[in-house]
Amino acid sequence: MGRPVTLFTGQWADLPLEVLCKKAREFGYDGLELACWGDHFEVDKALTDDTYCARKRDLLEKHDLKLYAISNHLVGQAVLDNIDSRHKSILPEYVWGDGNPAGVTQRAIEEMKRTARAAQKLGVGVVNGFTGSSIWHCIYDFPPTPRKMIDAGFELLAERWNPILDVFQECGVKFALEVHPTEIAFDIYSAERALQVLDNREEFGFNFDPSHLIWQGIDPVEFIRYFPKRIYHVHMKDASTTLNGRTGINSSHLSFGDPRRGWDFRSVGRGAVRFEEIIRALNAVGYSGPLSVEWEDSGMDREHGARESCQFCKNVDFAPSNRAFDAAFSD
Repeated sequence: MGRPVTLFTGQWADLPLEVLCKKAREFGYDGLELACWGDHFEVDKALTDDTYCARKRDLLEKHDLKLYAISNHLVGQAVLDNIDSRHKSILPEYVWGDGNPAGVTQRAIEEMKRTARAAQKLGVGVVNGFTGSSIWHCIYDFPPTPRKMIDAGFELLAERWNPILDVFQECGVKFALEVHPTEIAFDIYSAERALQVLDNREEFGFNFDPSHLIWQGIDPVEFIRYFPKRIYHVHMKDASTTLNGRTGINSSHLSFGDPRRGWDFRSVGRGAVRFEEIIRALNAVGYSGPLSVEWEDSGMDREHGARESCQFCKNVDFAPSNRAFDAAFSD
């Protein structure tokens, strides 16, 4: 029996959940990873309506779909970010409020605490998401960035996220950061530092997504090997670079899908990620959770892509061996 293959609903939040449940089952998925936006999973309703979580569970069960995780990437982004007008489009109105940055930050912190409580009520053990970053704009180190500014960015992670993680601990729920450009942890060494400043607390780990590593030149397999006990959830997503002498890795301020970009996301199995090696690495570290398809490919019909991605994941997955191939020749 392979790992369950689920569909992350974040890119499908324009559809009512019931419509998406029917489609996901037709595509062949075993379950969903519910986004905390659209009508897919609403944190405020989960905590104020005693029937809400049960009704969500019943809807998934009606379509023979399992639930292993929820995701609140958008609100998590506002916890560490330097808030500006862009955040209005991704936040619930009650978190954005009047847009005053200090107020937005505080409401985002409280909403992430509430997300842990909602996950507990729903009966899931993992919340995937983002942390944001107050120092992402310092990535190039020019004007020259004093080390104390970078130190302060990681100290802010501890200051703002430890109280959130205290609630996760109380609820018995883990937070899985999707390591990603614009987050405090965007590669192996920044992820290592994030763990260090949080005192390696068990509530904080990673939602492994190879697509955000591969175009940076990082081998996603090395990330798994570096953090073998911190892979709390897995996104199956692909990406490809097209550096042809004119394109650049920083993407030239061009939108996703523009052929002039130096890299872009691809439907699973159609990019540069070596998924067989990822499955072998996940087997080696003992990961047995879901493989969740986060489908993003601006050049392909999403229903076609979701269907083929589901089948690709089921084809590429396999259980580790329980015996050596040459065991017959052993004493």
